[in-house]
Amino acid sequence: MTVQRDAVGNWYACFSCIVEPTLLLPTDKVVGIDVGLTHFATLSDGSQINNPRFFHKDEQALAIVQRRLAKEAKGTPEYRHRKRVINHIHQRIANRRKDFAHKQARKLTNQYQLIAFEKLNITDMMDGNHRSINKSIGDVAWHQFVQFVTSKAEDAGRVVVLIDPRNTTKACSRCGEIVPKKLSVRVHVCPKCELVLDRDHNAALNILARGLAGLSTGSPAVAVEAPTFTHGE
Repeated sequence: MTVQRDAVGNWYACFSCIVEPTLLLPTDKVVGIDVGLTHFATLSDGSQINNPRFFHKDEQALAIVQRRLAKEAKGTPEYRHRKRVINHIHQRIANRRKDFAHKQARKLTNQYQLIAFEKLNITDMMDGNHRSINKSIGDVAWHQFVQFVTSKAEDAGRVVVLIDPRNTTKACSRCGEIVPKKLSVRVHVCPKCELVLDRDHNAALNILARGLAGLSTGSPAVAVEAPTFTHGE
C-alpha cells in the first residue's frame, strides 16, 4: 500500500495486489480500430465512438480562472486559491477522460476476441502541428485508451495487436490501391475498384486485416504489448 496526495489536496490509499485473471468465454468476433479527432474511434464494422472533447468543454472555464490567477501576487492566499481551482479543473477533465476510456475499453473487451490498433507515435504526431491540433490530440488520450484496452484484454483472455500505421488511410481496403488524400478529405474513393467508403472506416478495415495477417504469419511488425500503469489506475 502507498499513500498519495494529489495536486488538489485529496489523499489516496493505493493497494497493489495479485489477482487471478477473469477469463471471458471465447468469441469469434474481431475488430480493427482507427482512432481520430473527428470521431474518437471508428471500428471496422463501420460503427463509431463519438469524441467527448472533455478539455474543450472546460476550456473556457479554465481560461477565466487562469486570467484571474495572473492578476494575483505569488505566495498570497488568493494566488493559492486560484491555483487550487485550476488544479481541480484539470483533475476533473482527467477523471472524465479516464472514466470514458475505461468504459469504452470494457465494452470492446467484452465483445471482441481480437482488437487491432495502429502503433502510433503520439510525440511525433504532435511535433510541428498547430497548437489547437496538439490540444485536441492530447485531449483524446489515445495512448491511455489503448493501455486500458490492453490491460482489460489481458485479464479477459483477449488479444490486442498493434500494427504498422503506414498507409492504413491511403490503401484501399478492397484492392490495396494507394489513394493519397488530404486530411480534409473524409471519404475514400478508389479509382481502381471504385470503392467509396468513409476514410476512417477504410483505415479500420486495413488495421484489422494487418492485425489478422500478422498473427497468422508471426510477423514481427505486430506487437502485443503489456500495459504499464501507476498506482490507482
